[in-house]
Amino acid sequence: MHDFHFVGRRLFCEGVALESLAENFGTPLYVYSQHTLADHFSKLDAAMAPVDHLICFAVKANSNLSVLRVLANAGSGFDIVSAGELSRVLAAGGDPRRCVFAGVGKTEPEIEFALRQRVYCFNVESEPELQRLNRVAARLKKIAPVAVRVNPNVAAGTHAKITTGTYENKFGIAFEQVAGIYARAARLKNLRLRGVQMHIGSQITETAPFEAAVKKVLPLVRQLSAAYGLEFFSIGGGLGIIYDPMLASGRPAWWRTPAAKKILTPASYAARILPLVRPLGLKILMEPGRFIAGNAGALVARVEYVKRTGRKNFVIVDAAMNDLIRPAFYDAYHEIVPLVKKGGAAVSSDVVGPICESGDYFCKNRPLPKVGEGDHLALLSAGAYGFVMAGNYNSRPLAAEILVSGKKFAVARARQPVKEIWAGEKVVAWLK
Repeated sequence: MHDFHFVGRRLFCEGVALESLAENFGTPLYVYSQHTLADHFSKLDAAMAPVDHLICFAVKANSNLSVLRVLANAGSGFDIVSAGELSRVLAAGGDPRRCVFAGVGKTEPEIEFALRQRVYCFNVESEPELQRLNRVAARLKKIAPVAVRVNPNVAAGTHAKITTGTYENKFGIAFEQVAGIYARAARLKNLRLRGVQMHIGSQITETAPFEAAVKKVLPLVRQLSAAYGLEFFSIGGGLGIIYDPMLASGRPAWWRTPAAKKILTPASYAARILPLVRPLGLKILMEPGRFIAGNAGALVARVEYVKRTGRKNFVIVDAAMNDLIRPAFYDAYHEIVPLVKKGGAAVSSDVVGPICESGDYFCKNRPLPKVGEGDHLALLSAGAYGFVMAGNYNSRPLAAEILVSGKKFAVARARQPVKEIWAGEKVVAWLK
């Protein structure tokens, strides 16, 4: 599942002890496993091998340049949602001709930039966007390749804030309207109808929602492909990962190891989806993010204080919601383990950060080993929607990021200097 594991009493990423990284680079600290990134990509790529396909890693999940380079070297395309993300892909050595540009609010400058870079396709979210694409492409004397994002109105059964495939969501175009929109788009001279796209949500851990959505959209894809000579069908991303592994029998929570659990795998996903899409004869695109990067990263934090208040045991660490917002934002679960295993009974604890918000926590009432000042904890499965959602709330600098490969490690992003936080600010002239 991933390359974070205990060797004796110490937690390692591949061949490197996390304790040594914390000592060398300080905390909070993001650590990524190169092998996990490449391995997850290759397993999904192999599972889809029976059909012509392109896997486009969702840059919004983790946009670190070294992470993107690992995936570009593995043959990945990229799913981008802004000009900034496209610029990152270019800086990392990715091929814009293997990029799909998604998102509901593409601006004219973003569209122009993407057209000049010759992205593979724009995943279009509304009819006004089609008209804007046609207008910008005409001005540049270019043809914009497009695919309309179909909203199949299929519930993914995941968290409300990461569900994208129902009519309650802002994404895509209602299933019933798509055929008419393709007919009108076909009359726009600076558009090329290249494919059809769908996406129903994130962190989906069973095949049923994917199957339901694909089955619903397939007749429409056949109809549109026959009418307009389409090239691909994008089935989106959303494959979930294990955040809460099964406990090893009879052991407390902090002894958890990457254990097998019945969950969606590339093989089980492909076994149910490929028989549906193979007869189309179209290229199949996918846009996974979390599946590739989620379990490839950990956030390491130092215990600053242990505070007992009434019935509560607060473990106060130097990482905070500005470093990893998922628990505060989504009530998300992250496994938390010490970098060095400890004996003794587990203590029901809240792991909290130093930010002045009651929502600044990583877990509540969770049995954890007894730790003290100077100990370190790792929040696992933090490789997706971790650093990319970080900010400077409370004027806290962004954490450093480290990439590990075997026994090698290097800084993939230096810790942000405090003064850089306000580097673009100034005291206006009339206040001086």
